[in-house]
Amino acid sequence: GLCQKMVGPHVEVAAAVKANAYGAGIDMVAPALFDQGCRFFFVASYEEGKQLRGILPDSQICRIAVLNGLEIDREEDYDFHSLIPVLNTPKALERWLLYSKRTRPYLKCILHVDTGMSRLGLSLEEANNLIPDIKHYTKELDIEYVMSHFACADEKDHPLNQKQKNDFEKISEHFIFSKLSLANSSGLFRDPSNHYDLVRPGMCLYGLNPLPEQDNPMEPVVKLDVPALQIRKVYQGESAGYGASWGAPKDMVLATVQLGYADGFLRSLSNNGALYWQGHKCPIVGRVSMDLTIISLENVPEKDLPVEGSLFEVIGPNQSADDLANQAGTIGYEILTSLGNRYERRYI
Repeated sequence: GLCQKMVGPHVEVAAAVKANAYGAGIDMVAPALFDQGCRFFFVASYEEGKQLRGILPDSQICRIAVLNGLEIDREEDYDFHSLIPVLNTPKALERWLLYSKRTRPYLKCILHVDTGMSRLGLSLEEANNLIPDIKHYTKELDIEYVMSHFACADEKDHPLNQKQKNDFEKISEHFIFSKLSLANSSGLFRDPSNHYDLVRPGMCLYGLNPLPEQDNPMEPVVKLDVPALQIRKVYQGESAGYGASWGAPKDMVLATVQLGYADGFLRSLSNNGALYWQGHKCPIVGRVSMDLTIISLENVPEKDLPVEGSLFEVIGPNQSADDLANQAGTIGYEILTSLGNRYERRYI
């Protein structure tokens, strides 16, 4: 919706649905994106691509690209499931070429050139070395896209953003039969000149903020509430949790909620961060344990105190996934992809 409006009708919007659709649940998310018109999906691995091929409602009209590349000795499997490999090394390009020669010409692929991440992709030197032999490859393969990936698009005015664009365009000039793709979520929202032929949003589709320095242009997607298992009074000086790392500064009421690091609620939130009850901030006290977290009800009026079974907000109107991540010293991606399998999931 919003992403397509941002880029206009001549740019395709692909969806990154790797890591179980960023923790949101690929079996429900992918069909919902399909219903909104998405026909191009990016996953991380062969196994994710194979799974997605079985989930999409009209699978054969959708393209699925595998970002982590062409796994060794999997050429036939990629072909069988119509998965498009993102080719990250000269050796992977050569393997896909040899497979094409053995089977049929013009197998689709995406060539990834690294312009600043030093993670995956051909180095600029490797890409330049390919240029004299481009016809050798394009005679056999359909290099449908040349892509790269922003390292710092979430940081407004970071100098690497423009350098990456310049390097990307310089290399891409030589691939005259290929379309271009550079922008992730932040790149998409930063500058229309980043859009090229295909954008690859991920985090913004799941409600995370692609422009951290301003209000989030995206609507929230994930809401998380957890029940109180016990409400208890503690007296001044009594401790809470493993290691007795917190002591009550006065007589007060605590709640123990069904939430722990086995549910992806990070241990770095121990004695840090908060949950919410009816808009009241409830600080976390003591260490987050495997299945349980203790919170203080110090800000809740006595007449409004929750009871056993009351639901506390972890992610919602008072606290976004990005807000929770800031308190945990991480990023919203980790919060969402860490959500465990013990929650009851309701899709609306």
